[in-house]
Amino acid sequence: MTTNDDQSRPVPTLQNFIDNKPAAPLSSAKTLAVTTPHTGETIAYVPLSTDADVNAAVQSAKAAFPAWSSLTFKARASKLLALYNALSSHSDELVELIVREHGKTHAEAAGDVGKGLETLEYALSLPQLAQGHVAYVSGNVQCRDERVPIGVVASIVPFNFPFMVPFWTIPLALGMGNTYVLKPSEKVPLTMTRVAEIASTILPPGVLGLVHGDRSAATALVEHPDVNALAFVGTSEVAEKVYVRGSAMGKRVVALGGAKNHLVAMPDCNVEMTAQDVVNSFTGCAGERCMAASVLLVVGEQPELVRLIVEKASKLVPGSDVGSMGPVIDAAAIARIESAIAHAQTVDNATILLDGRQIPGFASKRQSTGGFWIGPTVIQQNSRTDHAMHSEIFGPVLSVLQCDSADDALMVENANKHGNAACVYTGSGAVAEYFSQRFAAAMVGVNIGVPVPREPFSFGGIGQSRFGYGDITGDAAIEFFSYRRKITTKWAEAKEKSWMS
Repeated sequence: MTTNDDQSRPVPTLQNFIDNKPAAPLSSAKTLAVTTPHTGETIAYVPLSTDADVNAAVQSAKAAFPAWSSLTFKARASKLLALYNALSSHSDELVELIVREHGKTHAEAAGDVGKGLETLEYALSLPQLAQGHVAYVSGNVQCRDERVPIGVVASIVPFNFPFMVPFWTIPLALGMGNTYVLKPSEKVPLTMTRVAEIASTILPPGVLGLVHGDRSAATALVEHPDVNALAFVGTSEVAEKVYVRGSAMGKRVVALGGAKNHLVAMPDCNVEMTAQDVVNSFTGCAGERCMAASVLLVVGEQPELVRLIVEKASKLVPGSDVGSMGPVIDAAAIARIESAIAHAQTVDNATILLDGRQIPGFASKRQSTGGFWIGPTVIQQNSRTDHAMHSEIFGPVLSVLQCDSADDALMVENANKHGNAACVYTGSGAVAEYFSQRFAAAMVGVNIGVPVPREPFSFGGIGQSRFGYGDITGDAAIEFFSYRRKITTKWAEAKEKSWMS
């Protein structure tokens, strides 16, 4: 949160990080203001890198690739262990940067860092996880395979998890022997700039580069001929474009898009637990996460459940501490969320059970600070065709729709064009299995409203939630960041006997 000390400190202009040192833009002095969502004040300026800057970062990574890829898995894991220890020792600093530039609560920011470090920890096992296979396949013919890095990898990430989402790919890409260029979101560039500074004392020059910018820099990375693989996280519209363009250029691409996650509450659900979990799911990180609950499908009449959800959500207060909800990222997010609520009310004639625009604490906080504060909203929808039922709002808004049966609820969920996450709340194992096998989503929860898989399981959706090759974390990422070299060997029998015969 911005304080008087924040207001008095100078506003820095960030730089790219290339060859383990800060690099000023080569051909442009244009910048964008980075604002803190708490007050809307400018806390930094981020450079708008050009094609020349992107090329400098890629060429640095390309030059570093031969030496880095020739190291053993054990040697690379040793570097990653040192990076893990260094980042862990700076975790409090990184948490504060995330709170300041993104608006997460302290607990959410700590989770952001912690989850990213978990992926780094998983990558330390690559000497064991990435071993190849060997077998005699016919007589004296032997086959073996080995994993080979694919070269320079580029990653373009969104604003909503400044540390975790970059670290979905950095550890495994580097551990597999690739070099890496990151374009962080221009809305939250401070955290990964600090990470690049820390990493520069551990990793060889060129192994991890960072280039700031907007869409132009992202496009330059996608189209650069020396980038062999692309990892993207963002909206479905852009994810599809990245996939189509990158694939057309022969690149390996995984591009994660948006989501519209459905939760189903069965009549036998634990009402107290379900209500709290639903609130945690749709209000956590101010709803700005691709695993957040968007729609609650209530099977049968469950007025007590809906009442409890509204009651618990209404008790949230604006802030950064426990029991608080942080601001959304910027004024555009406020406008999008308020427009969706207004459309539900005036066009779809939905009932606003809890109106985040009018919750006194959030309204007064926005007025007094100038920040991007809006409270949680719960909407009782009339129809599965209502706008909020299928539009990704990306904020703390929950649509509630009553369904007559389990199959009716599945019909609504299955019609969703996205396929990221879904969850069922029930006390029955048979019901849980019925939904798990029929949800049209790649990540399924049972009594868990944010069903994020943990390593070695991989993260990724289906449908409009993911385009391209495999998933982005876990064992699928090991596959993504390498290819298999298959070697088949046959030796002729020795013509002369020796002491080895």
